[in-house]
Amino acid sequence: MPFYNIQDLPTLEIIPGCRTRIPYGQNLMLSYLQMDEGAEVPLHSHPHEQGGILLEGRLQLTIGDETREVQPGALFIIPPNAPHRAVAIGGPATVLDVFSPVREDYAEMYNKYIPKATT
Repeated sequence: MPFYNIQDLPTLEIIPGCRTRIPYGQNLMLSYLQMDEGAEVPLHSHPHEQGGILLEGRLQLTIGDETREVQPGALFIIPPNAPHRAVAIGGPATVLDVFSPVREDYAEMYNKYIPKATT
């Protein structure tokens, strides 16, 4: 289905304090990530290329060896296998991430624990 209303999509808590809604197609996955204040996506890497935009709040974002505090409107691209980490600071944060190819681990979790969205 090509059209989604973000409020109608089921939510998956992938890490304590981090909830996502993840519509995806054959080659692309979106992740509408809402983080509670102080929530952390710990340092990790994956073979997927990842891009994103901070929609609301502030993040301490580490990509590779560089750490920055970013504000709404900040865009980022994370190369495949690059270590990265994010922490919501000063309040909650909302991030729209894009993955290519689709993150199989997220798709499996989503399909296992949450019925397929019918929007």
